[in-house]
This record gives sequence, structure tokens and C-alpha cells, in this order.
Amino acid sequence: MRPYLAQISSTLRLMGRDRSVLFFSYLFPLVFFFLFAQLFDGKQSAAAMAQVITMVLIIGVLGNGFFGAGMRAVQDRETNVLRRFKVTPVGAGPIIVASLVSGLVSFLPVVVLFFLFAERLYHMPLPHKLLSVFVFVSIGLIAFRSIGMVVAAVVNSAQEAGILTQILYLPMLFLSGATFPVSIMPGWVQVIAQFIPATYLYQGLESIMIGGAGLGSNIVSVVALLITLAVALIIGIKLFRWEKEEKISNTAKLWILGVLAPFFLMGLYQARTKQNIEQAKILARQAARNRSVLFQNTKIFIGNGAVIPNGAVLIREGKIAEVYNTPPADTKSLNAEVVDASGKTLMPGLIDMHVHFGAPGGVYKDASKYADPNAVKRRLAAYLYSGVTAVRSTGDLLDQSLQLREEVDSGRYLGAQLFACGPLFTAEGGHPEELLKYFPESMRKTAKAQFVRQPKSAQQARDQVDALKRSGVDCIKSVLDAGNEKWGLFNRLDTGIYAAVIAQAKKDGLPSATHTGSSSDVKDAVDAGTNSVEHGSMVDLIPDALFAAMKQKGIAYDPTVSVFEGIVDMETGNPELLNRSLLQQVGPLDLIDSTRELLKGEKDPVQPEAMQAFFSRIEQNLMSAYKSGVTLITGSDAGNMLVIHGPTVQHEMELWVKAGIPASVALQAATYNAARVLRADERIGLIQKGREATFILVDGDPLEDISNTEHIYSVVFRGERINRPDLFTQDKD
Repeated sequence: MRPYLAQISSTLRLMGRDRSVLFFSYLFPLVFFFLFAQLFDGKQSAAAMAQVITMVLIIGVLGNGFFGAGMRAVQDRETNVLRRFKVTPVGAGPIIVASLVSGLVSFLPVVVLFFLFAERLYHMPLPHKLLSVFVFVSIGLIAFRSIGMVVAAVVNSAQEAGILTQILYLPMLFLSGATFPVSIMPGWVQVIAQFIPATYLYQGLESIMIGGAGLGSNIVSVVALLITLAVALIIGIKLFRWEKEEKISNTAKLWILGVLAPFFLMGLYQARTKQNIEQAKILARQAARNRSVLFQNTKIFIGNGAVIPNGAVLIREGKIAEVYNTPPADTKSLNAEVVDASGKTLMPGLIDMHVHFGAPGGVYKDASKYADPNAVKRRLAAYLYSGVTAVRSTGDLLDQSLQLREEVDSGRYLGAQLFACGPLFTAEGGHPEELLKYFPESMRKTAKAQFVRQPKSAQQARDQVDALKRSGVDCIKSVLDAGNEKWGLFNRLDTGIYAAVIAQAKKDGLPSATHTGSSSDVKDAVDAGTNSVEHGSMVDLIPDALFAAMKQKGIAYDPTVSVFEGIVDMETGNPELLNRSLLQQVGPLDLIDSTRELLKGEKDPVQPEAMQAFFSRIEQNLMSAYKSGVTLITGSDAGNMLVIHGPTVQHEMELWVKAGIPASVALQAATYNAARVLRADERIGLIQKGREATFILVDGDPLEDISNTEHIYSVVFRGERINRPDLFTQDKD
């Protein structure tokens, strides 16, 4: 032990007098620290500063390892410094270990400086797992210094050392994330990066600094670095040379491959699974969501009906940090990016309470498009592009819904937040079982198990609700509808079984929604105590007394006027719905064109008076609900014909206003009311301090002209300002 301690002490003294060591250990990373801090606007985001520290730590570790250890060892051999140790009892082991330890001791103070400057100058709070940062950096540093020592061992001159060092150093510097975030690189470059040791060091540090992970979450990287250290020590000691005259064969350079072997194997695994690439994407999104931005000089629709004529909203770390009744005069002290939103209205993100994202809302000529695995994800992206930041799926395949919800919630995919309400409780032969005929015969059994629940008894209904609760659904939906002569008759769910479904949902803490087709269906739903009535009645007017009962019980009404308009337009061959500008921006063009062609085809004779009377009943029921004080929520029934996913809520509100509903009521139904029915109003639906920074900016004032909700200026989702065109390129790497 004494030779090791003596050699460490001697090496530290020499390093203290070596200007190149001081440069690569301190000045070099500090220069990048301040440069990156300015480039990334460190004062505006703690996550950005955490990313800056991660980047400069990697730069420091690489410089310390390859130049501070490797090149330094070659220079000592070239200048005959090592020859002096040859006559002493000190062996190769103490010299190599001393290099590793002294490098670590010299580098740790700069790590402290990074955090000190970040906290004092850029107001970044210290990471929750600061000890994990230091341990992980320490392991990485000695591992990379050991790689540097192997480079020194296998080269015969300083010139060779320079070439080999650059071959290793430059890819690690530019592809690991140390200088350019991995998440912005092309997909094939991201795959190549998984073969580079520094990538694992970078992503591990980023996950600790930004994601709050610990060493346990990075155990694979830790083990790989430790294996590299052990192998490099063995090779370094075996090939160690004291004098420059001692030459080694060029094949010895292949030992470098042995040192890097663990990362080659990890790269092969990551190239197949892409786990690290997905994790890098999530961390980059988390960093983007944690920026500080002030939206200044804007009209604010709070969501609950209140309006601030000219105010400001400050967001930090994905939350609304402050809502100002008047724009703050001193914006510099806020350390936030300032966005001038003059002439615009800021309001909560819109919510569509009734969608079926498994259906397109139109027809394709190419039948294979219906089975496109990315189609459903693209529909959620279309909603977010349109300012609809949350949707409630009210009848889709269960596993697909839960998986898609998880992808959005985790940050792997950027789309509207999904609330899964299904599968549908209905009778055997009840609506919407008839839709299963559109599935290939080989898939119908599986699709039925994913799409509907058809209990035979009240107890079975309760058990099925419990099972769905365990699976993680956000809501329970039932169908009470016997159909009609025009569009088909169905078996209707037994009211006793239905009542058991609603009661068990309430017991399990799940909100419930009920599809109804007539006023008698609505009565049964109200009697059972459902949380929302979907559609209302297609065949008759709902009595005022029934709406009064809904108000008394706090049952929301979701009239889905859009789908009924779609039915009328399909019957009359009216393509006007397909001509909306925002819809054409998000709707797949082949879907829109094929649907337009379908509408041009011959139609059965239609009595305009009958269709007008049909749609008039829908409008009258909506107005009766409003006048009775029933809580209104906006749902479009998107996925049905001519209700294409995207700006659905905007058009639903336009139909409401046209029917006589005040714009402020429609806007509240699409924001705060919807969030309450989702039981998510503590997070979304209001522009209020402490809630998620999920809102939209629109040109003009939607309170004066509801169509202004289609004039999207900006979408902010969980603090991230969305680059809307990029939403449709997420699956193209």
C-alpha cells in the first residue's frame, strides 16, 4: 500500500505544476460551462442548466481521461520520466493506479465548481441525488482514465498517441451528447451513438440530473464502466513500458477493442431495443418542459368563465407559476423568456370528451391504411396540433388505449393526453357490437374481448368493472340504446345489470359515461346516477323535468352535435365539413380526398324536412339542457363519418353557438367543465397557479367569434411549447 500512496502523492504534486493538466481539468470544461449556459439560456430553466452540467462533465471526463492520463503517460515515457521509476521498487501497478486516483482527486473540485456556479449564478437547485452524481462521475472518470492509459500502452510514439486518441475522443465528444443533444440527431446516428462508452456516461448523468434516477437505474452502465476499468487495468499493467525504446507491435492496438467490448455488446442490444434512444427522447422532452416562459400582454380566459382583459402567465418547470391581472413591468427579474402575445387570447387546452381514435372519421381507397400501426398515434398528434390537449376515448380497443396513453404520459410520443373510457358495457347483440363485422374474421374474437363487455348478471357486471379498474382505465362507459327503424335496431342492456355497472364504478372511484339514444334511455341513465349522458336523444325531445333531475344530481350532458351533423351531411352529400382550413392541415389528405369522392356518389332520396327536423331536435335538447342549468361538456364522437380527428372541439363549439349557446358557456364546457368530469381539474382546465402549463394561444378573441379557436398561434403542453409541424414526423427517423 505504501508504494501506491507514495506514488499518488508524487503524481498529485507533478499534476499541480503541469499547465496542460490544469487546462484540461479546469479551464477547458469551465469555458464550455459558461458557453453552454448562455447558449441554453440557463437562467430560464433548471433542467437546461442540469443538461449543461451533464455536457461539460462529459467534456471534462473525456479530456481528463484521454489527455490528462493517456497523452500525459506517453509524454512521460517520451521524456524519460518513467525511466527514473524503473530503478525504484515501484512497479507498473502503483503508477497506473496513482494516475487514476490523482486524476479523480484533481477533477472533483471542478464538479463542485459547476454546481456552485449553477446554483449561485443560474439559480439551479441542487439535484435530489447529488451523491449519486458524484459517485457516477467518479466511476466514469477512472474508467476513462484507464482507457487513456491503455492508449498510452499500445502506441509507440506521441504521434501515434495523438492519432489514436483523436479516433476515440472525437466520436465520443460529438456523438455522446456532450456537445449536441442525442435526441436531435438522425435516427441512424443515435443508433451508432449506442456503441460509444461516453453515451452511457452522458445518459446516466442526465437521468440522475434531470430524471431524478439513482445509481440503481443506471446499474448496467455502472457495471460496464467497472468492467472496462478492470480490463483496462489488467491490459495497462501487462503492456506497460518504461522507456521509449521499448517498442510494441501494431497488433497490440487491438487491445483497445477488448477494453471497449462491453459497450459493443450494449450497443448491439440498444440497436435492437432502442431503449436508450427512447429514454434520451423522454429526458429531452422533460428538459423542454421545464423552461421558464412569460406570456405577456394577452387576454386570458381562465376556464371557469372569468376573464382577464390584459394580463400575463408565467410558467416554470411545467407548471403555471403565476397569473398576472396586469402585465409585470419588470420582466428581467423573472429570468424567463418573454413572449409578447398582444392581440391574442390565452386559454386552457381544449378537451374532447367523446372520441373513437381507432376509426378515421372517413374512408380510405387503400384498405391497408386502416391497419397502419401509426395511424392512431397520428390522430392524437392531430388533436394536439389543433389545440385539443386532452381527449376521452369512449370506445376503443383496451390494450391499445392503455399503451397509447402510457406513450403520451411518459413523453415517448407527443400527442393529446388520453383518458381511456372503455371497453363498452352493452347487451349481446347491442350497439356497437355491429361494428365488429368490419374486422377481419380472424381478429373478431380478440377485438370483441378488447372492445365490449357483455355481462349476463349484475355480479358479473361488478366483477368486470373491478377488472377494468385494475387494468387502469380512467372511466367506465355503458350503452343504453335500442336503436331505431332508420339506422337499425339493437338489443338493449338490462337496466338491472346497467345499474350494477354504474354502482360498482362509483364504488371503485371511477367516473361513468352512458351512451343514450332516446329520452327513456336518458331517464334510466339519470336514475342509475351516471356521471355523464352521451348524445342524449336522437328520436325525441328530452323533457325539462329530466334535465332538472340531471342538474340536481350533477350529471353532465355531452350532446355530440358534430356526429349528428355528420349524419345529416352524409345523407345529403354535403362536403362542407372537409373544407375547413385547420382540418386540412391535420387530416390525412388521402382520407379527405377519398371521403370527398364518396360524398359525390349517388344518394338515396332524402327528405330535407326530415333531416332538418332530426337535427333541430338535437339543437333543442342542447338548448333545454343549457336553460335547465345542466353542466355541459364538449364531445364530438370523432371517428364517425365526417368527424375527422383534429379540430373537433372547435367545430362542436361553433355548432353550439350557432344553436344559441353563448360562446363563454361553450368555452367553459370545453375546458373547466370537461376537466371536472374527467376528475382532472386539479391539473388541467384552468389557467391558475399550480396547475399544469397546458394551454393554447389563439389569434383574436373567441368570446367575440368562436371560430377564432381554430386560429392557433401556439400550443403549450405541460410546459413545452410545441413545434406543431414536428408532431407529424415523430415516427420518421
